[in-house]
Amino acid sequence: MMNGEVPALDVEKLKKTYSNGLLALDGVSLKIKAGRFFGLLGPNGAGKTTLINSIVSLARPDSGRVEVFGRDAFAEFREARRMIGVSPQEINLDKFLTVEEVLLYHAGYYGVEKKKARERAEELLERFALVGKRKDRVNTLSGGMKRRVMFARALMHDPKILFLDEPTAGVDVELRYKLWEYIRELNHGGLTILLTTHYLEEAEELCEEIALINDGRIAAQDTSAGLKELYGARNIEEVYLRVVGYGADR
Repeated sequence: MMNGEVPALDVEKLKKTYSNGLLALDGVSLKIKAGRFFGLLGPNGAGKTTLINSIVSLARPDSGRVEVFGRDAFAEFREARRMIGVSPQEINLDKFLTVEEVLLYHAGYYGVEKKKARERAEELLERFALVGKRKDRVNTLSGGMKRRVMFARALMHDPKILFLDEPTAGVDVELRYKLWEYIRELNHGGLTILLTTHYLEEAEELCEEIALINDGRIAAQDTSAGLKELYGARNIEEVYLRVVGYGADR
Protein backbone atom coordinates (compact mmCIF):
# COMPACT_ATOMS: atom_id res chain seq x y z
CA MET A 1 0.00 0.00 0.00
CA MET A 2 1.25 3.45 -0.92
CA ASN A 3 1.75 6.03 1.80
CA GLY A 4 -0.93 8.68 1.68
CA GLU A 5 -3.56 6.24 0.42
CA VAL A 6 -6.92 6.80 2.12
CA PRO A 7 -7.54 4.16 4.81
CA ALA A 8 -10.61 1.95 4.49
CA LEU A 9 -11.64 2.91 8.01
CA ASP A 10 -10.38 5.75 10.18
CA VAL A 11 -11.89 5.96 13.67
CA GLU A 12 -10.67 8.71 15.95
CA LYS A 13 -11.37 9.17 19.67
CA LEU A 14 -14.89 7.71 19.69
CA LYS A 15 -16.71 8.08 22.99
CA LYS A 16 -20.12 6.70 23.84
CA THR A 17 -21.92 6.61 27.18
CA TYR A 18 -25.38 5.05 27.31
CA SER A 19 -28.27 6.63 29.22
CA ASN A 20 -27.80 4.09 32.04
CA GLY A 21 -24.30 5.51 32.61
CA LEU A 22 -22.42 2.65 30.90
CA LEU A 23 -19.25 3.93 29.23
CA ALA A 24 -19.21 1.72 26.12
CA LEU A 25 -16.46 3.49 24.16
CA ASP A 26 -13.71 5.41 25.92
CA GLY A 27 -11.82 7.27 23.19
CA VAL A 28 -11.42 4.44 20.67
CA SER A 29 -9.11 5.11 17.72
CA LEU A 30 -8.60 2.60 14.95
CA LYS A 31 -7.17 2.74 11.43
CA ILE A 32 -7.60 -0.05 8.89
CA LYS A 33 -5.73 -0.01 5.59
CA ALA A 34 -7.58 -0.77 2.36
CA GLY A 35 -7.46 -4.47 1.45
CA ARG A 36 -6.62 -5.59 4.99
CA PHE A 37 -8.14 -8.57 6.81
CA PHE A 38 -8.62 -7.06 10.27
CA GLY A 39 -9.78 -8.79 13.46
CA LEU A 40 -11.49 -7.11 16.41
CA LEU A 41 -11.38 -9.29 19.52
CA GLY A 42 -12.68 -8.79 23.02
CA PRO A 43 -15.06 -10.19 25.63
CA ASN A 44 -18.80 -9.50 25.64
CA GLY A 45 -19.46 -5.96 26.81
CA ALA A 46 -16.00 -4.76 25.70
CA GLY A 47 -17.44 -2.30 23.14
CA LYS A 48 -17.22 -4.27 19.86
CA THR A 49 -20.90 -3.99 18.96
CA THR A 50 -21.14 -0.32 19.96
CA LEU A 51 -18.09 0.41 17.82
CA ILE A 52 -19.55 -1.34 14.76
CA ASN A 53 -22.96 0.26 15.34
CA SER A 54 -21.30 3.69 15.52
CA ILE A 55 -19.48 3.11 12.24
CA VAL A 56 -22.69 2.08 10.43
CA SER A 57 -24.73 4.84 12.15
CA LEU A 58 -26.96 2.54 14.19
CA ALA A 59 -25.57 4.28 17.29
CA ARG A 60 -24.49 7.90 17.55
CA PRO A 61 -21.28 8.41 19.53
CA ASP A 62 -21.05 11.37 21.93
CA SER A 63 -17.84 12.55 20.29
CA GLY A 64 -15.16 11.46 17.85
CA ARG A 65 -14.90 10.95 14.12
CA VAL A 66 -15.39 8.06 11.69
CA GLU A 67 -14.37 8.06 8.03
CA VAL A 68 -15.02 5.25 5.55
CA PHE A 69 -12.65 5.58 2.60
CA GLY A 70 -12.44 9.31 3.34
CA ARG A 71 -16.21 9.83 3.71
CA ASP A 72 -17.50 11.16 7.02
CA ALA A 73 -19.77 8.41 8.40
CA PHE A 74 -22.15 10.97 9.93
CA ALA A 75 -22.06 14.02 7.63
CA GLU A 76 -21.95 11.85 4.49
CA PHE A 77 -24.01 9.01 5.85
CA ARG A 78 -25.43 7.65 2.58
CA GLU A 79 -22.09 7.60 0.74
CA ALA A 80 -20.25 6.06 3.69
CA ARG A 81 -22.93 3.46 4.44
CA ARG A 82 -23.09 2.36 0.82
CA MET A 83 -19.42 1.35 1.00
CA ILE A 84 -20.08 -1.01 3.92
CA GLY A 85 -21.56 -4.50 3.82
CA VAL A 86 -22.64 -6.06 7.12
CA SER A 87 -23.30 -9.69 8.03
CA PRO A 88 -24.54 -9.45 11.63
CA GLN A 89 -24.24 -12.09 14.33
CA GLU A 90 -28.01 -12.52 14.66
CA ILE A 91 -29.71 -14.14 11.68
CA ASN A 92 -32.15 -11.42 10.58
CA LEU A 93 -33.57 -12.67 7.29
CA ASP A 94 -37.22 -12.12 6.34
CA LYS A 95 -38.56 -15.67 6.63
CA PHE A 96 -41.34 -15.10 4.09
CA LEU A 97 -38.97 -14.19 1.25
CA THR A 98 -37.16 -16.59 -1.06
CA VAL A 99 -33.36 -16.56 -1.15
CA GLU A 100 -33.40 -14.70 -4.46
CA GLU A 101 -35.91 -12.11 -3.17
CA VAL A 102 -33.73 -11.41 -0.12
CA LEU A 103 -30.85 -10.51 -2.42
CA LEU A 104 -32.87 -8.44 -4.90
CA TYR A 105 -34.72 -6.49 -2.18
CA HIS A 106 -31.42 -5.63 -0.52
CA ALA A 107 -30.01 -4.40 -3.83
CA GLY A 108 -33.14 -2.26 -4.33
CA TYR A 109 -32.69 -0.73 -0.88
CA TYR A 110 -29.23 0.44 -1.95
CA GLY A 111 -30.46 1.74 -5.30
CA VAL A 112 -28.73 -0.90 -7.42
CA GLU A 113 -30.21 -0.84 -10.93
CA LYS A 114 -32.44 -3.90 -11.58
CA LYS A 115 -30.45 -5.47 -14.40
CA LYS A 116 -27.20 -5.11 -12.44
CA ALA A 117 -28.93 -6.52 -9.32
CA ARG A 118 -30.03 -9.64 -11.21
CA GLU A 119 -26.52 -10.18 -12.56
CA ARG A 120 -25.02 -9.68 -9.12
CA ALA A 121 -27.56 -12.06 -7.52
CA GLU A 122 -26.70 -14.71 -10.12
CA GLU A 123 -23.00 -14.34 -9.40
CA LEU A 124 -23.46 -14.57 -5.61
CA LEU A 125 -25.92 -17.49 -5.75
CA GLU A 126 -23.24 -19.30 -7.73
CA ARG A 127 -20.37 -18.30 -5.42
CA PHE A 128 -22.18 -19.37 -2.23
CA ALA A 129 -23.62 -22.59 -3.73
CA LEU A 130 -27.21 -21.32 -3.39
CA VAL A 131 -28.40 -21.74 -6.98
CA GLY A 132 -30.53 -24.77 -6.09
CA LYS A 133 -32.08 -22.87 -3.17
CA ARG A 134 -32.94 -19.63 -4.99
CA LYS A 135 -36.72 -20.21 -4.90
CA ASP A 136 -36.79 -21.61 -1.35
CA ARG A 137 -38.16 -19.47 1.47
CA VAL A 138 -35.41 -18.67 3.93
CA ASN A 139 -37.35 -20.14 6.89
CA THR A 140 -36.93 -23.61 5.28
CA LEU A 141 -33.12 -23.35 5.17
CA SER A 142 -30.60 -24.86 7.58
CA GLY A 143 -28.60 -22.54 9.85
CA GLY A 144 -25.54 -22.92 7.62
CA MET A 145 -27.49 -22.04 4.48
CA LYS A 146 -28.91 -18.94 6.22
CA ARG A 147 -25.35 -17.84 7.03
CA ARG A 148 -24.45 -18.12 3.33
CA VAL A 149 -27.51 -16.06 2.36
CA MET A 150 -26.45 -13.37 4.85
CA PHE A 151 -22.95 -13.25 3.33
CA ALA A 152 -24.42 -12.97 -0.16
CA ARG A 153 -26.88 -10.27 0.94
CA ALA A 154 -24.08 -8.21 2.52
CA LEU A 155 -22.24 -8.25 -0.82
CA MET A 156 -25.18 -7.45 -3.12
CA HIS A 157 -24.48 -3.70 -3.31
CA ASP A 158 -20.76 -4.34 -4.00
CA PRO A 159 -19.34 -2.76 -0.82
CA LYS A 160 -15.67 -1.86 -0.36
CA ILE A 161 -15.48 -3.02 3.26
CA LEU A 162 -17.28 -6.01 4.80
CA PHE A 163 -18.09 -6.28 8.52
CA LEU A 164 -18.48 -9.87 9.70
CA ASP A 165 -19.83 -10.08 13.25
CA GLU A 166 -19.28 -13.63 14.57
CA PRO A 167 -19.83 -15.06 11.07
CA THR A 168 -19.34 -18.72 12.05
CA ALA A 169 -21.21 -18.68 15.37
CA GLY A 170 -23.25 -21.85 15.73
CA VAL A 171 -22.14 -23.53 12.50
CA ASP A 172 -20.47 -26.94 12.30
CA VAL A 173 -16.74 -27.33 11.75
CA GLU A 174 -17.06 -28.36 8.09
CA LEU A 175 -19.11 -25.28 7.20
CA ARG A 176 -16.81 -23.06 9.26
CA TYR A 177 -13.87 -24.08 7.04
CA LYS A 178 -16.00 -23.58 3.93
CA LEU A 179 -16.94 -20.07 5.10
CA TRP A 180 -13.27 -19.35 5.80
CA GLU A 181 -12.56 -20.21 2.16
CA TYR A 182 -15.26 -17.81 0.94
CA ILE A 183 -14.02 -15.01 3.21
CA ARG A 184 -10.39 -15.49 2.16
CA GLU A 185 -11.39 -15.44 -1.50
CA LEU A 186 -13.24 -12.13 -1.00
CA ASN A 187 -10.22 -10.61 0.72
CA HIS A 188 -7.85 -11.84 -1.99
CA GLY A 189 -10.15 -10.09 -4.46
CA GLY A 190 -9.34 -6.78 -2.73
CA LEU A 191 -12.23 -6.49 -0.25
CA THR A 192 -11.34 -5.01 3.16
CA ILE A 193 -12.74 -7.20 5.94
CA LEU A 194 -13.40 -6.40 9.60
CA LEU A 195 -14.08 -9.59 11.56
CA THR A 196 -15.27 -9.95 15.14
CA THR A 197 -15.08 -13.43 16.56
CA HIS A 198 -14.90 -15.33 19.83
CA TYR A 199 -13.07 -18.16 18.07
CA LEU A 200 -9.48 -17.14 18.62
CA GLU A 201 -8.10 -19.76 16.21
CA GLU A 202 -10.35 -18.18 13.55
CA ALA A 203 -8.70 -14.79 14.10
CA GLU A 204 -5.26 -16.38 14.04
CA GLU A 205 -6.02 -18.25 10.83
CA LEU A 206 -7.61 -15.38 8.90
CA CYS A 207 -6.50 -11.97 10.17
CA GLU A 208 -3.39 -10.06 9.11
CA GLU A 209 -3.91 -7.47 11.83
CA ILE A 210 -5.74 -7.68 15.14
CA ALA A 211 -7.00 -5.16 17.69
CA LEU A 212 -8.03 -6.24 21.18
CA ILE A 213 -10.74 -4.15 22.80
CA ASN A 214 -11.52 -4.21 26.52
CA ASP A 215 -13.55 -1.85 28.72
CA GLY A 216 -14.26 0.43 25.77
CA ARG A 217 -10.57 0.93 24.89
CA ILE A 218 -8.20 -0.57 22.34
CA ALA A 219 -5.84 -2.50 24.60
CA ALA A 220 -3.44 -3.71 21.87
CA GLN A 221 -3.16 -3.60 18.08
CA ASP A 222 -0.61 -5.09 15.68
CA THR A 223 -0.15 -7.81 13.10
CA SER A 224 -0.81 -11.31 14.40
CA ALA A 225 2.95 -12.00 14.39
CA GLY A 226 3.70 -8.65 16.05
CA LEU A 227 1.28 -9.30 18.91
CA LYS A 228 2.73 -12.76 19.57
CA GLU A 229 6.25 -11.32 19.64
CA LEU A 230 5.24 -8.39 21.85
CA TYR A 231 3.60 -10.63 24.45
CA GLY A 232 6.00 -13.56 24.10
CA ALA A 233 3.04 -15.76 23.18
CA ARG A 234 2.81 -18.90 21.07
CA ASN A 235 -0.62 -18.04 19.68
CA ILE A 236 -3.34 -15.39 19.67
CA GLU A 237 -5.20 -17.18 22.47
CA GLU A 238 -2.24 -16.55 24.79
CA VAL A 239 -2.08 -12.90 23.69
CA TYR A 240 -5.82 -12.56 24.36
CA LEU A 241 -5.53 -14.00 27.87
CA ARG A 242 -2.62 -11.73 28.72
CA VAL A 243 -4.28 -8.57 27.40
CA VAL A 244 -7.89 -9.19 28.39
CA GLY A 245 -7.39 -11.54 31.35
CA TYR A 246 -8.66 -14.94 32.34
CA GLY A 247 -12.00 -13.56 33.45
CA ALA A 248 -13.04 -12.77 29.89
CA ASP A 249 -15.69 -14.98 28.37
CA ARG A 250 -14.26 -17.11 25.60
